[in-house]
Amino acid sequence: MDWSHYRFRSVWRLDAEPDAVYRLLERPDCYPQWWPQIREVRQTCETSGVLRFRSLLPYDLVVTARSTRQDPVQRILEVAMTGDLEGRVRWTVTANGPGTRLLFEQEVVVRKPLMRLLAVPGRPLFVANHALMMRSGRTGLLARLAADRGDVV
Repeated sequence: MDWSHYRFRSVWRLDAEPDAVYRLLERPDCYPQWWPQIREVRQTCETSGVLRFRSLLPYDLVVTARSTRQDPVQRILEVAMTGDLEGRVRWTVTANGPGTRLLFEQEVVVRKPLMRLLAVPGRPLFVANHALMMRSGRTGLLARLAADRGDVV
């Protein structure tokens, strides 16, 4: 087993219209406005940019992300990443009754040297750190969607 290889899957049920969710997710330059752990997004061209993440653990992850699929009809976004994390991320937005089912899938290999060194003993902390980041992302996304609708939060 490669202890530096991770697969994450999160399903979020959201009280929002699928198209509104998709429109927010297709704008990674706005992620730092609603997702606190995404500290910086610097667009380098139309389909790629550099992102810096930091959750609870005291380290930053920096990746170059390149859009590989942006499908507003199917509401699917896919991104390839290189840098401290190498792999892919996929968002799939579908209708779920009056709301949205948002599926997040990520498969990456950690390239950051310290995280590779601590791969075995640190794995539970890295997984918990990711879970915290995802929980915060969901909370921030819900708040941003509510604000965009004019709801009182």
